[in-house]
Parts: sequence; structure tokens; C-alpha cells
Amino acid sequence: MKKVLSVLMVLTMLLVPFAYAEDAAANYPEREIHIIVPYDAGGASDMTSRIIATGIEDALGATVLVENRSGGSGSVGMTYARNSAPDGYTVCYIPVEVVMQEILGISDIVPEDFAFIGRMTEVPAALTVNSSDDRFNSVEDFINYALEHPGEVTIGNSGTGSIWHIAATMIEEATGTQFNHIPYDGAASAVTSLMGGHIDAVTVNPGEVQAGVEAGKLKVLALMTEERDSVSFADIPTLKECGIDVVIGGWGALAVPKDTPQAIVDKLSAALEEAAATQEFQDFIAERGMIVHYMNAADTTAFVEEQSVFFNDVLSTMTLD
Repeated sequence: MKKVLSVLMVLTMLLVPFAYAEDAAANYPEREIHIIVPYDAGGASDMTSRIIATGIEDALGATVLVENRSGGSGSVGMTYARNSAPDGYTVCYIPVEVVMQEILGISDIVPEDFAFIGRMTEVPAALTVNSSDDRFNSVEDFINYALEHPGEVTIGNSGTGSIWHIAATMIEEATGTQFNHIPYDGAASAVTSLMGGHIDAVTVNPGEVQAGVEAGKLKVLALMTEERDSVSFADIPTLKECGIDVVIGGWGALAVPKDTPQAIVDKLSAALEEAAATQEFQDFIAERGMIVHYMNAADTTAFVEEQSVFFNDVLSTMTLD
């Protein structure tokens, strides 16, 4: 009898957590959800998170707040999210940089630290300069000046090892130029510095410079896409059109800490799909030079694994300074 009771007690102890998890998932969400953005406010990551948060709010009937935790090329915010309770109340905006953190020695963050909810966007890159800078009226002007003044042209990015840092480095490798790379805690800070004339250029998403372009303070020299952006930047050539074979960009996904109950992941994934399908989100993203490209949780997980392999190959032969 004692043995039977002991077995029952052990089974009870094993089953209680599962029962609790099922109850938590069934009642989820019961309080506000926080989306952690690992970059400063105002950049593509932040803008995307804020508009998608409103859609998730509508889908789940819960308050969704966006919280910026920048620093370390995204590692500060992603580390915070990774270490949060796996209960579905801390969600993280995950950029392409998640596959580069460990490779570049920035942090020990790896994609396996998260359970992916889904992907929302593709985020192309653009080469942008200050409108008052008469040295750079075309890509040819920019490259020729950089060739004649090696190491003098300053290009801002969203952190060492970020996708925008890699974009500038790829231009260097394709053209034989040498830039002075200036890291910031997000693209928004880099763009602000460019508008103030403190740096010469940025290689960030066109949506992140659009306000400056519309105000006449910035000019986009080229997009790093396969084809022109027919919505917001129809008159801007691609680097490929200018004879520079560089195509690169980022993407944006949402994830929760690993070990989050699958039922909660499923609820969040369904809410994200609904939010990404709204006309409000579609229009918002297109108007800001990004591309809506939704993927469900399983497809996003497989995509991120492919990206890990791709960038490991790219970065193994690239010198980032």
C-alpha cells in the first residue's frame, strides 16, 4: 500500500505542472502583454511592433504594451526576453540579428532560446545621405569619393554586427571602398545623427529615413533590393542598377521564451496572423518601405534555421570593424 501511495504521489507531482499549464493556457491572457523591442524607439523594429501590437490587442482582447530595451546590438532586449517567465506575457520582437549574436561574439543569444510565434515583415536596406551634402548626389559620387578618401566616410548603423552594419560592409567588399562604421543603439539614433550632419550616411531601412526625406533633410541614393520599391521610392534606383551587386535586408518576427506552453504559442500565433492580415497593418508597412511577409510559427522556425546557416557562411569570410 505504501508503494502504491508513493507512486500516486509521484504521479500527482508530475501531473500538477501540466494541469497548471493547461489552465494557464485556457485562461490566457489574463493580464497585459509586453512586447520587448531590442532597439530605440522610432526605428523599423519599434514601428512594426507598435502597429502589430494594436492588431494583437484586438485579436486577443487584451492590452499589449511595447517596451524598448536597447543596447548591445539588440542583445540587451533579447536577453531580457529570453530570461523572462515562459508564460506568454513577455513577447520579443526578433530581428535577423538573432542568428548573428553568437557567431559575432556579441552575446550567447541563439534562436533556440525562443519559441517563434511568426514572422511579419521583410526589411530592405537603403543607402541614405544628408540632403545638404553636395558631395553625394548619386551612388557613383558616393563610391568615387569613398575610394579617393579611404576610411573617411562615416556610415551609421544600428550596432556592430547588425544587419545594417553588414549591409555597409557588403558595399565595401563589392566596391573596394573603406568606410568608418559608427554604431548606434538602433537605426533611429543613427538617422538622427545623419540629419544633424554628424555622420555622412546610413544603410538602414528606407522607412526609417522617410520622414527626413519628406522634410527635405535626407536623400536616398539607392535601395539594396532586387527591384525598385514601386510604392514609396519609385524614383530611387537599386544598387544593382548602379552596377553594385549587393542585395540585403532584414526581417521582423515575434517570439516568446522557450518552454512557453504550446497552447499559448498557438494563441499568440493565431492573433499575429490575424493582426498581420489587417489592411491597417498592410498599408502601414508598405508606406514605410517594408514588405509584409507573414509566416506561421513552424515556417518561421524553419526559416530562422536557414538564416542561421546563410549568415554563418557570409560572416565567416567578412571582417566587421
